[in-house]
Amino acid sequence: MMEIKNILLTGGTGKLGKAILSSGLFSSLLAPKREIFDITKPDTVRKFLESNPVDAVVHCAALARMGECHQNPVKAIETNIIGTGNLVNEIISQEKKLQKKIRFVHISTDGVYQGTRGHYSEEDASIPYNRYGWSKLGAECAVRLLNNFCIIRTSFFDPEDIKFETSAFDAYSSKITIHCLVRAVAKIIDSPFIGIVNIGSERKSDYERYKEFKPSVKPCKLSDILKTVPFPMAKDASMDVSLWKKIEEGLKEK
Repeated sequence: MMEIKNILLTGGTGKLGKAILSSGLFSSLLAPKREIFDITKPDTVRKFLESNPVDAVVHCAALARMGECHQNPVKAIETNIIGTGNLVNEIISQEKKLQKKIRFVHISTDGVYQGTRGHYSEEDASIPYNRYGWSKLGAECAVRLLNNFCIIRTSFFDPEDIKFETSAFDAYSSKITIHCLVRAVAKIIDSPFIGIVNIGSERKSDYERYKEFKPSVKPCKLSDILKTVPFPMAKDASMDVSLWKKIEEGLKEK
């Protein structure tokens, strides 16, 4: 595996991006502001990468709110699909120019699965249940045109910033804390793994998971939440994370 020196972080002002920047787990992070690096504007991507050669990319930039993607599918396409495509195009150009492979870690979502039966493996069909999931699946298609990529399918939350007061006891996931996800990204960027990997925790109801960190949260039904939002949500988005466990074990042995 090549030595990784300079890492481009997209979406550095988002929640995950900020956590990556403050973690101290990554060396030589480049996190340009949107004014000079905007994935929806190919010229800015090209100019930045021409002036700042990188060995790896951690791609967090996205329109990540389900509600916003539902209300504004054009923006979801422009950012998540076309924006990711713009970045991938330039990475391919840079690889040819520099005669080297650039490691590309893409943060995707458990929302590319159907979200009905749970325990989804990386081999299961990708049938998103809302517009956000479809836009992220489109981004994955672009990333898979690269040679040295890892697509992380995940769902994360900040245990110190749980804003809602109720959570569904009959909706399940493999959500992971943001801090655990940051550590996983730090491991995967240095690994030789190429492909798609589910990264998450054990299957739990959303209520059970959040109550551990916010004891005041009250239980409710998923149907109660669905009455308040205009987009579909998953009944069971839990994932089979056995591949990630094998990768992690392999990294420990080295």
